[in-house]
Amino acid sequence: MAEYDLTHLQKLMKKELDYDRYQHTLGVMFTAAALAMAHGENMERAEVAGLLHDCAKCIPNKKKLKICRNHHIPVSSYEEHHPFMLHAKLGAWMAKHKYHIKDPDVLQAILWHTTGKPGMSVLEKIIFIADYMEPGRIKASNLPEVRRLAFQDLDRCMYVICRDTLEYLHGSNADVEENTRRACDYYRSLYEKQGGECDESIPGNGSDGR
Repeated sequence: MAEYDLTHLQKLMKKELDYDRYQHTLGVMFTAAALAMAHGENMERAEVAGLLHDCAKCIPNKKKLKICRNHHIPVSSYEEHHPFMLHAKLGAWMAKHKYHIKDPDVLQAILWHTTGKPGMSVLEKIIFIADYMEPGRIKASNLPEVRRLAFQDLDRCMYVICRDTLEYLHGSNADVEENTRRACDYYRSLYEKQGGECDESIPGNGSDGR
């Protein structure tokens, strides 16, 4: 018997999210399921994490901050100034307390789906990557390469996504969340150990001193 009622969760997300965000959510869920099959992860856990990863996305930013304060959810200085980033942290809290998800691996996958971090689990990497490359995504750079790598080498795919994200943020003069920088350093190091050659001009690899 399945542990989760995916049909019920889909109905809840359809009410919680706007149309575009819900379509994205379905794309992440289906992509995560495919990646789970490819990499030996539990497919149902991947579907649940994909379905709930953005459950807090459509909450207004001021309300995100208020909910976090009311429930003693830590808010970093970066998140104070970029409250839209709280949707992952708040989403993990909501998945547990509102949608009754008990699996800590699913909750962690929701928590880290936006910034990434060093040493992610297979499920965490699957949700992070699925969020970036689901079929509705069309604007991110190197999508054909990312989609190919996702089914071959999760760690190398993580590096390419983090690298491209830092390049984009640097080019738009946007602040970079520290976990994203640390994730890029970590997966770049793994890539180099496998014999890959990295672009030393990439922002966040130590060359810019930040």
